[in-house]
Amino acid sequence: MTARTDHTHANAPQIRISVDAMGGDQGPAAVVAGCLKSAQANPDIAFILHGPRAELEALVSKHSKLADRVEIRDATGVVNMADKPSQVVRTGKDTSMWSAVESVRSGEASVAVSCGNTGALMALSMIRLRKLPGVNRPAIAVLYPSSNAQGFNVMLDVGADIRADADDLLRFALMGMSYARNGMDLDKPRIGLLNVGVEEHKGRTELKEAHDLIRDHAADGGFEFVGFVEGGDISGDRADVIVTDGFTGNVAIKTGEGTASLIGRRLREAFEYSALSRLASLLAYTSLMRLRRKIDPRNVNGGVFLGLNGTVVKSHGSADATGVAAAIKLAAQLAENGFNDKLAARVAAALPPEEATSE
Repeated sequence: MTARTDHTHANAPQIRISVDAMGGDQGPAAVVAGCLKSAQANPDIAFILHGPRAELEALVSKHSKLADRVEIRDATGVVNMADKPSQVVRTGKDTSMWSAVESVRSGEASVAVSCGNTGALMALSMIRLRKLPGVNRPAIAVLYPSSNAQGFNVMLDVGADIRADADDLLRFALMGMSYARNGMDLDKPRIGLLNVGVEEHKGRTELKEAHDLIRDHAADGGFEFVGFVEGGDISGDRADVIVTDGFTGNVAIKTGEGTASLIGRRLREAFEYSALSRLASLLAYTSLMRLRRKIDPRNVNGGVFLGLNGTVVKSHGSADATGVAAAIKLAAQLAENGFNDKLAARVAAALPPEEATSE
């Protein structure tokens, strides 16, 4: 995935990524290994690593390539997957997650990356970074495998907030468009609004209102609005950005993950069925590996929190070194492109004059 910038930046300064080392299911060793893979691939990335100093120093010291690329911030507390977001906001100042977000708030790092509790990370990000002017509800955007030329569609929201009115959906469209432009090299992204049918008379009232709002902003917004799209279009080639509310989006991506897992299991069962089928799997090995690389979720790991005064990338909780490195790569691309400033400008441009003045 190649990032595109609106302006060319020569001799860009080093990018500092703030990484929560303690949030993932596989522990800090996997996170440090992901940092190592990123450091080897991109000499411009440096890290602020958050977690218990002694534990992280022992892990980092094993890799000479990280010696001058990592600054460790001591944070003894850990946010667990079962912790309630409200509890973390009240009592989580000593945690690695809080510390990671705080580095973005203070301007020490461009982007925060965490594999931890999604609800807690969003709550902390909203409290510490605050929402952009004009954004009522932040959104989480993910890359969803598709038959488009780029191989993926942007989909949002996928769980930041289960509700969204027409105005929120418009903001999601603008944020998704900016993400597609700066993260997927698309000059004029095609935006579709997820509904139960493509006909304009179908759907809830807020969807019909959002349809008209997004359509009216297309000419000046730098995107093409393709209208309503259906569930089958999420992985299709009709749109580049799929806009929906967080409830629907979250159900959709988890359904997709479950279906992909089922297909993988069924394929393995089919190839193990007999000696002949095992031979067939050997003959098809190259094609199967090519397919695996294309659909491997580790290679596109990372949901981006959009609509905040700072960029946060949420890695999958079960991410290994490859997945963590992919999330860091995405974070670095967005930081290099000055993505959050461009996102803020897009949202502000959509505000009515009186609202923009009052913000």
